[in-house]
Amino acid sequence: MSQPPAYLDIRPLGRPINAVINVPGSKSITNRALVLAALAEGTTTLENALFSEDSHWCSQCLAQMGIPIEADKAAARFVVQGKGGAFPSAHANLFVGNSGTTARFLVAAAALGGGTYRFDGVPRMRQRPMGALLAALRQLGAHFSFEGAPEAFPLNVHGVGLNGGAATLEATNSSQYVSALLQAAPYARQDVLLMLSGEVVSEPYIEMTVRVMAQFGVQVEVQDQRTYHVRVGQRYQAQHYVIEPDASNATYFFAAAALIGGTVRVPHLSANSLQGDAHFVDVLEQMGCQVVRGTDYLEVHGTGQLQGVVVDLNAMSDTAQTLAAIAPFARTPTHIRNIEHIRHKETDRIAAIVTELRKLGAQVEESADSVTIYPSTLQPAAIDTYDDHRMAMAFAVTGLALDGVRINNPACTAKTFPDYFTRFEALYQ
Repeated sequence: MSQPPAYLDIRPLGRPINAVINVPGSKSITNRALVLAALAEGTTTLENALFSEDSHWCSQCLAQMGIPIEADKAAARFVVQGKGGAFPSAHANLFVGNSGTTARFLVAAAALGGGTYRFDGVPRMRQRPMGALLAALRQLGAHFSFEGAPEAFPLNVHGVGLNGGAATLEATNSSQYVSALLQAAPYARQDVLLMLSGEVVSEPYIEMTVRVMAQFGVQVEVQDQRTYHVRVGQRYQAQHYVIEPDASNATYFFAAAALIGGTVRVPHLSANSLQGDAHFVDVLEQMGCQVVRGTDYLEVHGTGQLQGVVVDLNAMSDTAQTLAAIAPFARTPTHIRNIEHIRHKETDRIAAIVTELRKLGAQVEESADSVTIYPSTLQPAAIDTYDDHRMAMAFAVTGLALDGVRINNPACTAKTFPDYFTRFEALYQ
């Protein structure tokens, strides 16, 4: 097998774009749907599913826990034989890579009972926070043991079932904790009342979870976005389920139109998307782009002239790198704030943004939870990606307007968008 290239040189694009880009299915929805299909009773078919590292780890772990899964990559389809909340394998050694959704979702699901499950991941996954989720699960009756540092991978889930009841969750570091608890909650022995403390980050992802759960037949009663009530006795329903395109991954193509000028349309993604990141087009609109919100598509038309923005990206923090990559080309400064939690992602994303923009010659200021990017004259540079798919995808867009941008380790996009650079080529056509 040939080795992936160590780097990729991005060719500048000297003319406006006119492209329709089909984006693969949402990573966030794919992994949620895999878990809910596994907990349902019967056969669920997931269409337009994302086949990437994250969905690979999620589906593989579920299979090792005893859930039969048929994966058809060519058809972008998973067929899942759900076991009604049970995991037939009594023991499994589970590796999650660096997939935060797999780690958080399946630790909570494994607590429902049936065996002892060992979880581990790449070295970065061992550093990513788990303590708040484990503390809340303990309040519901879960048991864990650790092989190294407490409250971190590698860990063992001793599945004894969840009693239910009330739990308080500190939700400052990740919305995935909330989603993990909500997804497992219907199979607890009693109602689950989940109360959030601290600043809740990435709220649209929690809303996404609630909406996907409803599509699978389970209702969550939401009180003021800080209290969630899941009533006992509800069960997920097996079904045929079509996954919408990944809104986070669509942002790179929209940003390309904003930066270079011209039009990019992404079919089957709408303003009514389950994904909060679909609202990144609102930010581009503030920067001077025209946005068309069709019933079954989103389209961005850029003039090639951008205004800077002051924007709180807490709710759609996966788009911070996308905005940072085009911000030096704006006429006025861009201030991205309330994103401290992205320091705990695949890498410290604030530090990575600042380091790589400075390599390019950009004037950048950093605080604990924000970054300010000033209009700058840029220079060629090799961009390090820190094994973070979003660094590679975002800074490739920069290279459309600047000669000499090299993306190191472009294969890291396999985490959520394996053929990103193939689809990126469509911008040149």
